[in-house]
Amino acid sequence: MRILPTLLAVPLLLGAPLLLGNADPASIPPQVKAMLDAAIASGNEGEVATIVKYARAAAPDSADAIAAVADGWRNERRAKAVEMLREAGPFDLWKGRAEIGGYLTTGNTENIGISGALDLQRETVRWRHKVRLAADYQESLGLVSREHYLAAYEPNFKFSERGYVYGAAQYESDRFLGYTDRYSASLGAGYSAIKGPAMTLDVELGPAFRHTNFTDATVESSVAARGSLDFDWKLSKGLTLSQDASAYVQHYNSSVTGTTALNARLIGPLAAKLSYSVQYESMPPVGRVGTDTTSRASLVYSF
Repeated sequence: MRILPTLLAVPLLLGAPLLLGNADPASIPPQVKAMLDAAIASGNEGEVATIVKYARAAAPDSADAIAAVADGWRNERRAKAVEMLREAGPFDLWKGRAEIGGYLTTGNTENIGISGALDLQRETVRWRHKVRLAADYQESLGLVSREHYLAAYEPNFKFSERGYVYGAAQYESDRFLGYTDRYSASLGAGYSAIKGPAMTLDVELGPAFRHTNFTDATVESSVAARGSLDFDWKLSKGLTLSQDASAYVQHYNSSVTGTTALNARLIGPLAAKLSYSVQYESMPPVGRVGTDTTSRASLVYSF
């Protein structure tokens, strides 16, 4: 609904030169200033940019003054945002998403399955913290056929606009892929290769250490190399495509995981999500298949 006032303002602005062509270059014409003040009061960057564009064309003698007012508002806005980040406490500024999906079939077949995930992120001037908890559980004819649990924490220290140092700690359990417990820790460098309003891409690379307890009672501890990518593409206002992938490469039993997802906003903070995940183990225990794939349809609540 904010677009309408902006569009209505355009004819008035275009007509301003006829009335105010001799305006003092050091001052902004009253009609133009009123429109600019209204756009700034809305707090909408898009509206301000639109008004500034037409205002500068409508009152060319005041173009520099108009730009200065808009730039001052933007700078003040950024300063307040930075100050808020600096003064925030450890429990402030957290944002997240809660995801849940499941199914139940009865009759000729009796199956039940449920999946859930919780993603939390906190962003400050220099630090970014990411937490992820996820679980998948499935029964077929009363027997457990899938059981996967994951908990991960990753702090990032941003040393530049795009570069950062990351730490990563993760716990996994998936006895159907051949391990009861797996602990991973990594430290390395990350880079925001794409950083735009509609598309982002973060890549990370560094050494890692993994400790795995396998279902056949063997235990393995090994140094590995870790790499990951996090890609998000906002296709439209309510539709987002994402691709997350990570790999641990080591001498014994390397693993690769990847998830492709399409997130469609339904109403308010609620969205529908379709995803396809692949998890690969290069050397699973005897009797286990190395690749698992999972397709999900779930609801996502953002907060």
